[in-house]
Amino acid sequence: MRCPGETPSGHRKYRRQLQNFAAGSRPEPGRCLGSLGHPGSGKSTFAALLGELLGADLAVVVPMDGFHLSDAVLAGGPFRDRKGAIETFDVGGYASLLQRLARPVEPVVYAPDFNRSLDEPIAASIAIPADLPLVITEGNYLLADGQGWQGIREHLDEVWYLESPETLRRQRLTERHMLFGKDLADAEKWAHGTDQSNAELVHATRHKANRIIPWS
Repeated sequence: MRCPGETPSGHRKYRRQLQNFAAGSRPEPGRCLGSLGHPGSGKSTFAALLGELLGADLAVVVPMDGFHLSDAVLAGGPFRDRKGAIETFDVGGYASLLQRLARPVEPVVYAPDFNRSLDEPIAASIAIPADLPLVITEGNYLLADGQGWQGIREHLDEVWYLESPETLRRQRLTERHMLFGKDLADAEKWAHGTDQSNAELVHATRHKANRIIPWS
């Protein structure tokens, strides 16, 4: 589930722009394209639209969010109230998946997805055949260093950075948190606290991207 304003139909005004991206989206001769940006930047919507324009016979979207640590793992630990922080992902599992996708030898690879209604990852939800030309993966930390994250970039042929207006981005985050159960005060606290810390970490990697794409 996405927040209001984040659905593909809500971005029809960007379809021509995205059609241009789609025309040259596949990194040659590679297979894996990364899309990243701050929390709330619209990267999931961008990736979904790009995949939709290319079509299911050419592209599939594999979100980094499928590698969120589950609430059961986070419960009682130091990151219980920081879900979404870089430490709350299975970076080794994500890197292993990207390696399998970048150099496919298996007929089909199954990737996890993330269910926002449950706020939990769901294993083996996305099937990626070996002959599918393009894998689009999206997430916050594709260009991060340390703690195993430096291994992500080596499996991506290009990484595009989405840049959104700050006010709109925080508004989206607040609405998203409220949609999934937080009251206004808690939603704003999370958007300006945990989410903002994550955004600053993501911004520090901006210069490593192959393309900077304005997106709102």
